[in-house]
Amino acid sequence: MKPSPFEYVRPDSLEGVLTALREHGDEAKVLAGGQSLVPMLNMRLARPSLLVDVNRLPGYDEILLDDGRLRIGSLVRQRRLEASPLVREALPLVAEALPHVGHVVTRSRGTVGGSLAHADAAGELPLCLVVLGGSVVTAAGREIAADDFFVTHFTTTLEPDELLGESRWPILGRGWGFAFEELSQRHGDYGLAIAACALRIHDGRVAEARLGLGSVVDRPSLVETGLEGEALTRELAREAGVRAAADLELYENLHASVAYQRHLTAVLAERALTRAWRNALEGVA
Repeated sequence: MKPSPFEYVRPDSLEGVLTALREHGDEAKVLAGGQSLVPMLNMRLARPSLLVDVNRLPGYDEILLDDGRLRIGSLVRQRRLEASPLVREALPLVAEALPHVGHVVTRSRGTVGGSLAHADAAGELPLCLVVLGGSVVTAAGREIAADDFFVTHFTTTLEPDELLGESRWPILGRGWGFAFEELSQRHGDYGLAIAACALRIHDGRVAEARLGLGSVVDRPSLVETGLEGEALTRELAREAGVRAAADLELYENLHASVAYQRHLTAVLAERALTRAWRNALEGVA
């Protein structure tokens, strides 16, 4: 299939990008890596009148360590993030999730900012940002907490004339453990269900458990675990996983029944909690 006709501009300044977005509003789409947008154009699921290519913007492809967090420019390619020793050390949850993001070829072009702005509920990076308590910052400096940024399927709180400039990822240190779990039909496919966990222990018990779910929800979402104050066992993790999946509003699709999605979510949540607990214990040993 071929896309509907559109105009194309490639400004070399931020002001040029923002001017194009202001003038065309909802009729404009930002093009960065294009790994999600171009297929949508070809299938005519998106029909913008203008594509604004932002790849010439200077300074938006940097990874910076700043005051206990990583600031990741919106044009940083996913493959570069995956290969970064700094990311592997500072953001182990992200490092574990990145191999699930498409394929090496698509990660070589796909951008971090594009994944976040696309806001696919089955996207791995949006879920990680929510679980880690991160945020996004527009090119104009407006900071939006991840939990407030994602609204529903393919919808964020970005205004039509705003550009995502960077994402900010807190570095959670000693006492924290992380785990990412996903099941897809084939490697590189979107997951049928996704679970991610950041868990902190203190005195051998759960001090905080952030369990996030993706794909089976309309936006990356944190769920209650009720595990604070507990010494986690496999049985407690299983019960928490079942509770997390029990209240989900699910719909049968081409790939899985409602019952299968609920069971799969419970299993992945249990695994994520269990591994995050073990990783946290190893980190304080």
